[in-house]
Amino acid sequence: MDRPPAMFIADSLGLDFLNSVATPVDTPVDWLDDGDGLIDWLSQAKLVPAEELDALKARARPAELDKVADQARALREWFRGFVLEHAGRPLTAKALHELGPLNSILQRDEAFLQIAPRHGEEGLALQRMRRWQSAEALLLPVAEAMAKFVCEEDFSDVKACEGHNCTMLFADHTRRRARRWCIMAVCGNRAKQAAHRSRLKGRQ
Repeated sequence: MDRPPAMFIADSLGLDFLNSVATPVDTPVDWLDDGDGLIDWLSQAKLVPAEELDALKARARPAELDKVADQARALREWFRGFVLEHAGRPLTAKALHELGPLNSILQRDEAFLQIAPRHGEEGLALQRMRRWQSAEALLLPVAEAMAKFVCEEDFSDVKACEGHNCTMLFADHTRRRARRWCIMAVCGNRAKQAAHRSRLKGRQ
């Protein structure tokens, strides 16, 4: 399937994962609708090194990747429910009991530290690496991005785009917390045009 480029507008990768299904123009697009879509989205999100994605794709069967994409979509919809339930107010420790599905993915991780060359400069750095043992490991960086969002983001700043039929979510980091649209050029302009048409009708 031909998909447009994925959209990263949320100011948080955890929320961008929720926006991996959206209606950017008129037709709904699910960037995770199969294994290839999941690989492509992870590549665009820069959550998995390109060489690891290539290696996993070469050794995994398409059905195996499709199964992981199914799991990713289920995780996404569970997380959407969690975020919408708590959006608009600070998250408290009481929410911890709801995060079992996310913690159960995180505890599968086979991450380790390695001394490696610094990216783009001289010297060495301690880098976190990961063993990509199976296709299911593709869920780990997604779960990590979601966990960072849960622990580091103020849920008071989480908003849904006000655009008609838009399902995009974002973290409003503007100074006055006045952001209303996922993308001003899309939903914002549509709303302006609709308001203009409404005013013209009112004058007739």
